[in-house]
Amino acid sequence: MPDYANDVLVSAEWVEDHAEEFQSDDPEYRLVEVNSPESPDSDFPSRYDEGHIPGAIGMQWDEDLSDETERDILKKEDFEHVVGDAGISADSTVVFYGDGWIPNWFALFAYWEFKYYGHEDARVLNGGKDYWVENDHELTDEEPDHPAVEYHARGPFEGIRAYKDDVDKAIESGLPLVDVRSPEEFTGEIIAPEGLNETAQRAGHIPGASNVPVAQVLADDGRFKSADELRDLYAGHDVDGEESVIAYCRVGERSSIEWFALYELLGFDDVRNYDGSWTEWGNLVRAPIETGEGE
Repeated sequence: MPDYANDVLVSAEWVEDHAEEFQSDDPEYRLVEVNSPESPDSDFPSRYDEGHIPGAIGMQWDEDLSDETERDILKKEDFEHVVGDAGISADSTVVFYGDGWIPNWFALFAYWEFKYYGHEDARVLNGGKDYWVENDHELTDEEPDHPAVEYHARGPFEGIRAYKDDVDKAIESGLPLVDVRSPEEFTGEIIAPEGLNETAQRAGHIPGASNVPVAQVLADDGRFKSADELRDLYAGHDVDGEESVIAYCRVGERSSIEWFALYELLGFDDVRNYDGSWTEWGNLVRAPIETGEGE
C-alpha cells in the first residue's frame, strides 16, 4: 500500500505471480513459511507438512531460528549456516509468512531476525497463511530442495534490538514502552495466553508501559491496518515516533509484529524489539513490575 513508509508487504496475488521464481533453483526469490512451536487450532492446514504455498521453505521458530540452550536468537555463524543451507543468499528477495491465532505470528519474528543480521530485501505476505487459504490460493505438500549457498550476514545491527539495560533506561527516562500482550496479561490476571506454557514466575507489566494488544494493528481479515489507522492507534498511547520506542511481549514474537508496524510501516526511526520480553523481565529478582491497567 502506498501510504506505508516502506514497501515491505506483498499481496497474495504478488506471491502467486512469482510462483515460478519461488520454486526455481535460482536464489533470487525465496518464500519461507515460519511455524510456531505451539500452533493453535485452525480451520486451515496450519503446519508446513499439512500444506504450504508452492515453493515455500519450512522453518520452525524454536528449532531453526533460536538457540534453545540460551533461549536466544541464533548466533551469527549459526544463522549463516541455517539460511545458506536453505538456499537463501544475501541477495535473495525473501518473503515470510506464517500460521497462528495471530496472522504471521512467528513469521514477523523471523523477519526481524533477518533484519537484525542485515538481510536487505525481506518482505511479508500480508495476512499470512490463513488469508492465503481463505482466498482460495493453492497449497501443496511438495517440499522444495533448493541447493545450499554461501550466506554472509552483514549484521548484527543492534539498533533494532533492546536488552534489559535499554528497558531500565527507558523506564528512568520515561520513554515509550509498548506492551503488545492481551489486556489480561498486561494487568497480571494471567501470565501467558491460554494453552501456552507460562514462562515467567510473576505477572504484570513493565512500569510505565502502554498496552496496545497486537490484534489492534490488524484488520478483520488479518492484514495490517492502513498507515493512518496505525498512526492514530499509537498516537492514542503517546507514541508518535519523536522518541525511542521499545516493544515487548512474552517471548518477543508478538512484539516483532508491532516493531514491524512502527518501524517499517510507519517509518519511525528508533524502534526496538525487546526479545527477552516478559520471559526475562517476569523472572528477574527485584525487577519492578506493575499490575492493573497502568497507563
